[in-house]
Amino acid sequence: MIEERGIDGPHGTIPLRIYLPDGESSDLGLVWCHGGAFFAGDLDMPENDWVARRLAQRGIRVVTVDYRRVPKPEGPRWKDLAADNDLERPNHFPVASEEVTAAWVWASNHDTARSWALGGASAGANLAAGATLRLRDRGGPVPRALLLAYPVVHAELPPLSAELRAKAEALPDEAAFWPDSVRSMNLNYVEDPALLKQPYAFPGGHDLSGLPPTFIINCDHDTLRASGEQFGAELLAGGVDVTVIREPDTVHGHLNTPDVPQAQASITRMADWLTSTTLLGSAHERN
Repeated sequence: MIEERGIDGPHGTIPLRIYLPDGESSDLGLVWCHGGAFFAGDLDMPENDWVARRLAQRGIRVVTVDYRRVPKPEGPRWKDLAADNDLERPNHFPVASEEVTAAWVWASNHDTARSWALGGASAGANLAAGATLRLRDRGGPVPRALLLAYPVVHAELPPLSAELRAKAEALPDEAAFWPDSVRSMNLNYVEDPALLKQPYAFPGGHDLSGLPPTFIINCDHDTLRASGEQFGAELLAGGVDVTVIREPDTVHGHLNTPDVPQAQASITRMADWLTSTTLLGSAHERN
């Protein structure tokens, strides 16, 4: 069953779409955020709707967030991507980040699941990670787990390994996120260059101790894998229990193509990790 509703947020009403398991459900809930380079994407895209439906089939209550998006950035990298967002307000950081935070707080306080995770894909993974840092710094509670699919969590693209660079150079231009396009996307999100250093905007490179157990699934042929892999290493250094998986033979955004076997494999990995009683680990004290 699917329920549409709106909740009061810090910047106005936040539309939510709630996916309720049809059969036996667990006590698990997930607040999920789609991607779209901070300016695109919606609740109907497979990365949102298909992911939520599949996780609900595994007994997880899923709340998806229609957060406010920013204007489309300038440049050839973005010219062919649609942007249907409402431009009455620019909605730069921290708008979407605060809305995701508010959605998780609402779900954990008002819905029936007792254990709530937070997650997202690409830009949505950034929003989930930043919101979790904000919740940590407020003194909690924080999500039970953090689920990140091919995240962009660093203000600057980390260096690529030789293996990743060779794969990326074989990609068509429209499929690769090189450092200049990552910076333009990120600057378009925050607008003010000084905010690129804000940990709630880009958590990578900041103090990550005290975050919950985290699962990161990266795309194989994707320059943004460098961000996901480095974030995993930073989480580990911060004392966080973390699992990092590279889905073979995938490009960025493969959860938007649910018919491919790799997307099916990824959603199974995600659901298995979320519902496991032995794999998640537990939150550690903050350093």
